[in-house]
Amino acid sequence: MNESLCMVLSAPSGGGKTTLIRAMMARFPNLKHSISYTTRDPRSDMTDRDDYHFISDTEFDRMVKENAFLEWAEVHGKRYGTSRKDLKSLLDAGYDVVLDIDVQGALQMKRIYRDAVYVFILPPSVDVLEERLRARQSETEENLRRRLINAKREINEFSKYNYVVVNDDLDTSVNQIESIFIAERLSTRRVALRQNIKKRLKG
Repeated sequence: MNESLCMVLSAPSGGGKTTLIRAMMARFPNLKHSISYTTRDPRSDMTDRDDYHFISDTEFDRMVKENAFLEWAEVHGKRYGTSRKDLKSLLDAGYDVVLDIDVQGALQMKRIYRDAVYVFILPPSVDVLEERLRARQSETEENLRRRLINAKREINEFSKYNYVVVNDDLDTSVNQIESIFIAERLSTRRVALRQNIKKRLKG
């Protein structure tokens, strides 16, 4: 039986989640990305419906009121959320799903989905993280400082995840996440996972 797997990746800004997710999707054709909704402004290298669904505060408020989000949180002054409907559609279609969710949202989701797989992506060091953020050239000094402060707070939550991957070398990190993915797909408890998730999504 081909039961769907949900894998949640969290990392501080600059941790490399997006690059890792794209690499995993290239290796596994049946793996789809559940794209978050956000009120943030896109960076120049981001596109709507590929990286995020960019929506207004008014639209986000409407979705919150309608209980459309499985989880949502405010991060760096902007809001992010995972659509119940979008995730359920992917699971119903038989896809495995990877989600890019911040620590607040992931811990919300973990209270609902104990059977999902939670992976925290650690930077090699805070200094390397700062270098990566500065290399983007997309942040004011104030925003960069705020992201680093939040990063240190988020890193302290890594022990609440099932797995930790230190993103020092991209190929090594992708191989480690691939190993986690394959092992979890072969887990005996995966047999009952899909039906459990579909029931909980109706909440």
